[in-house]
Amino acid sequence: MLSSIDINSSVAVYVQIENHVQFAIASGRLKPGDQLPSVRELSERLGVNPNTVAKAYRDLEVMGLLYTRRGMGVFVNKGIEAKCREDCRKRIITRMHEVVAEAKAAGMSVREVSEVAEKSFASEAGPYSSTPNSLTALAKPIKKKVK
Repeated sequence: MLSSIDINSSVAVYVQIENHVQFAIASGRLKPGDQLPSVRELSERLGVNPNTVAKAYRDLEVMGLLYTRRGMGVFVNKGIEAKCREDCRKRIITRMHEVVAEAKAAGMSVREVSEVAEKSFASEAGPYSSTPNSLTALAKPIKKKVK
């Protein structure tokens, strides 16, 4: 089971999968032409319903990040890296503003917030880490380039 997909999270599992793929593209861990696991394979590995994975893949396809080649699989689209990075950056900045506002309300200093941020940044822990349990690492053994 993936530690990075939390079935008990308030964030829907399909959204967690979408986020993993978006961050993997933005960071370069997934590149244009890389093949993702099949719906069946990923659902089995994650222990979730295949419809959950299918929804995530459909949503990512609608966003233009993935495409499907009938009989071949699901692949990362070309020319979307910069847009994906910018979209992720905007989401992160919005969330950081919210966290900083909460920290201020709790009486934390800039230094305390900075220390927490530095420790978090240096850590490999977290839902989007590149540890062997991450979604991206699972995809690596089966990804391949399509011309």
